Amino acid sequence: MASPRIAFLSVGILLFSIQGTLTVAGQASVPLLLSVENDLSNMSPETHFTSVVEGGVLLGALRRIQESRPDFMFTMKEDPNYGLFLESVNGVFGNDRDKTYWEILSENSGEYKRLDVGIGCYVPSENEHIVLRFSTWAK
Repeated sequence: MASPRIAFLSVGILLFSIQGTLTVAGQASVPLLLSVENDLSNMSPETHFTSVVEGGVLLGALRRIQESRPDFMFTMKEDPNYGLFLESVNGVFGNDRDKTYWEILSENSGEYKRLDVGIGCYVPSENEHIVLRFSTWAK
């Protein structure tokens, strides 16, 4: 028997497939699924369905969720050499002392791939599953 989360995700992806291309302010848009996970606590994962304009970056999708959902918020910081970094999600901040950070992944058929660029550069694909995972790096 499938877990309720898997069933929920399957229905959401099916709805995106049936619905086709959405529009955002008259522009074609790309639907995507965004999950927020915290490997360091017992918090339940969150799932958000959103979109970004075709050719747009992940930052746009995060802002769209933040504008429509009062329970979702994020902050970012800009590094002069590397651009925008995801700093916090829902009040949880990464920090050097605890060696914690927000990892950004793309999930496909149960396999996770770390993105090689940040939220200001990554262009999501149609119906992609993006995972924001609070994690730690090796000591």
